[in-house]
Amino acid sequence: MYRSRLHSLHIIIILSILMIFIFSGCTSEKQEAQENKSLKVLFVPGVSDPFYYTMERGIRKKAAELEIELTVSRYPEVWGAEYQIQIMEEITRHEEFDLVIISPVDNEALISPLKALYDRGIEVVTVDTKIGDGNYSIPSRYSFPLSHIGTDNTLGGIEIAVHMAELTGEAGKFYINTTTKETSTTEERKEGFLEGISRFPDMEVIRVDYNDDLQNKALEQTLTTLQIEPDIKGIFATNIFSSQGVSQAVSGSGLSGTVRIAAWDASEILITALRHGEVDLVLGQKPAEIGEMAIEWGYKYLTDNTVVPKKLVSGFIFFNQSNVNDPEMAKYIYAK
Repeated sequence: MYRSRLHSLHIIIILSILMIFIFSGCTSEKQEAQENKSLKVLFVPGVSDPFYYTMERGIRKKAAELEIELTVSRYPEVWGAEYQIQIMEEITRHEEFDLVIISPVDNEALISPLKALYDRGIEVVTVDTKIGDGNYSIPSRYSFPLSHIGTDNTLGGIEIAVHMAELTGEAGKFYINTTTKETSTTEERKEGFLEGISRFPDMEVIRVDYNDDLQNKALEQTLTTLQIEPDIKGIFATNIFSSQGVSQAVSGSGLSGTVRIAAWDASEILITALRHGEVDLVLGQKPAEIGEMAIEWGYKYLTDNTVVPKKLVSGFIFFNQSNVNDPEMAKYIYAK
């Protein structure tokens, strides 16, 4: 009887151990499957231009390193909330993502569509441009994104004003050509430039035009301004299409070198214009770095629940005649 009971006890112990191993194995396989599940990320750019193509390359590079499944939406051909929202909703209507990286083209109109994605469990990171006032650290109806990653646009505008003062002897009339009032980045650049100019008593901004991110409109506006205000000393253009339109107008009027141009965004066209003396200064952002940061911080949050700073600032660099041909500067030129 004793041996029979002992035998039964041994069987129970062995079965229990086997169950533990089986259960542990299943749990381990489940955990491993979860860990090996590829994260799905969607990138929605603002418009078809070299800045966003360069940002996409940074995103793709980091996504490949982290084995993330990346989808890039089609690029809007025109800067406008209705186009970007339609593109984003077409993709997300039938496909689930863990994270959306987006450059919202309107700081108000994109709030509700992005909040709808967030409410479905999709995290959001804004790059370059923001929603609301961009301060996601204070609870509000637009504070749901994980983070905003981009350039310190106000500081860039201030520094451009200081450079413009050096180019023009700290005196004269100045003109700003920019995109739309609903675009957070360019408004900050404009305000930064105005703040910088205010430090110089003999410098005055006499006109600001909004071109709706259309190069031909920027060209026409600049030509009109040059006719109305023939003694303008300098122009600040706040993004790629503004800058390229302004450059065309000034060079086409035979005023290169007389009317100084500070351009924001280092497209290949603007760098060529700088080399030819048609532009005097170009601020280059670091879009590839912005893209890499967005993917990396999103990955850290989704895999390890890492706390993500609500604001991450990337740097910028200035191109001028003295460094434009420096091989070390080539990596900061945007390319399609």
